[in-house]
Amino acid sequence: MNLIELQDVIERTYGQRDHERGVAPTVAWLAEELGELAQAVRKGTQAEIEHEFGDVLAWVASLANQVGVDLTTVVDRYREGCPKCADLPCAC
Repeated sequence: MNLIELQDVIERTYGQRDHERGVAPTVAWLAEELGELAQAVRKGTQAEIEHEFGDVLAWVASLANQVGVDLTTVVDRYREGCPKCADLPCAC
């Protein structure tokens, strides 16, 4: 699945509920999921880590949908490597 597909399926699955919840609570949920990911990376199994990465990506997609951001467009700035120095690997 690519980022466009992810945003689409998240919108179709949770979009109405996400928009009703609003941006600020979505940011809070995303922060909570990041905490769970950090915990999994420190103490979890590979399966738990992968699960939490999936949750974080889903919440990022939800937030992007709510604020009108196309994730494919915004990650494109990393296509050639570092967006600051344009080197790969980064030379900053």
